[in-house]
Amino acid sequence: MRILLVEDDSMLGAATQQALRDAAHAVDWVLDGDSALAAVKASPYEAMLLDLGLPKRDGLAVLQALRQAGNNLPVIVVTARDGVDDRIRGLDLGADDYLIKPFEAGELLARLRAVARRKGGQAQPVLSNGLLSLDPATREANFGTSAARLSAREYALLHALLLRPGAILSRAELEERIYGWNEEVESNAVEFLIHGIRKKLGQAAIKNVRGVGWMVDREAQQPSAAPGS
Repeated sequence: MRILLVEDDSMLGAATQQALRDAAHAVDWVLDGDSALAAVKASPYEAMLLDLGLPKRDGLAVLQALRQAGNNLPVIVVTARDGVDDRIRGLDLGADDYLIKPFEAGELLARLRAVARRKGGQAQPVLSNGLLSLDPATREANFGTSAARLSAREYALLHALLLRPGAILSRAELEERIYGWNEEVESNAVEFLIHGIRKKLGQAAIKNVRGVGWMVDREAQQPSAAPGS
């Protein structure tokens, strides 16, 4: 997932950014509310982690501006404000979840996985199109009889495809979901990752649409039994 982290505390922001990157997420980090809204306009994100006590424009004002503009980006409020009224106001303004500081990285990652499932219309924790499946908690992928644990960026790429089975994602779209700001992207990075996934799971796990991009089937079907079997 590509995530926008909005946090003005430099130590907490750096620690959260590193924890998210270690878990295979691409993370962009801004320090104030105005920068958050500008970043959302400039780049596609799959989730926002939003502090409330921000310079220039506080988190509730950022959330309100997003929802008034019709932006449905999933937002997890991450704040030290633990009052019930603050939580009610944040949720009523359109937050998808609310996490109180200090928090464990594992809980934050689990909440992000839950948000991603809801956004993709998934109830089950494992993403699947029938034959190909991916467990976000373990980064283990299965395709037919093959199973493998993916690297962080292999996972990020396959996760992006499985969130939208049947959709063709271009190289640029995949790069946006895998890499954050200031991360160097080599020209053949996407092809290299796809080659690694196919080597682990099989050539047919990801389909190439020549000149357009890559996809996984919307609904992979099990092979039909041979007549008379």
